[in-house]
Amino acid sequence: MNTIGIIGAGEVGSQIARKAIAKGYRVVIANSRGPETLGPLVDELGPAARAATAAEAAKAGDFVVIAVRLRLVNDMPVEQLAGKIVIDTNNYMAWRDGRFPIVDSGRKTVHELRQEQLPGAKVAKAFTHIQAPRLFTSARPSGAPDRHALSVSSNFPEAVELVTRLYDQFGYDTVDNSPLSESWRSAPGQPAWLAHAHQTKSELFTNLANAARDQPDAAGKPA
Repeated sequence: MNTIGIIGAGEVGSQIARKAIAKGYRVVIANSRGPETLGPLVDELGPAARAATAAEAAKAGDFVVIAVRLRLVNDMPVEQLAGKIVIDTNNYMAWRDGRFPIVDSGRKTVHELRQEQLPGAKVAKAFTHIQAPRLFTSARPSGAPDRHALSVSSNFPEAVELVTRLYDQFGYDTVDNSPLSESWRSAPGQPAWLAHAHQTKSELFTNLANAARDQPDAAGKPA
């Protein structure tokens, strides 16, 4: 899998693009304003990147990163994402996104909603508790005693496997926090989220285990 489609060219999407290209991937990146607005970013990323529409990025990617927030009315290209592993980097921020009662009540996680909106895709929650610039500054080689860990949640083992491989290439260990119904454990306000990338694999295990549904900032209030 050599080409990554990235939908969302903000801080998270652009940093994942930089890291992926540094590791030998090709990137097709899209934003909400149209490919013609991505000229400066694509020029910076170099010949391994090109701009496209969201549907084109989804079609071109061997797998796809969605680096934009979820909306209750789906705005992602369902047909082009069908059959693909989709890495969702979204965090539910009620102060930004508005209230999602189904999420606030604990009945569904925001990533379960994304999976329902993309029934033909294999959604994995990943890259959600690391600040985007730390993709470069916190990376460590495999086996380093101070290597940080990131979590992944998915209903599909093959999606977990792909994210685990990508994390390793990017310089991180993995903790599997599957299925998507458990993905709230790394949500804003929870211990794993508050620690960002400052946690080893054993520390991340502990932080995920210590998550609580009634965490005061679990709805994503700004710290």
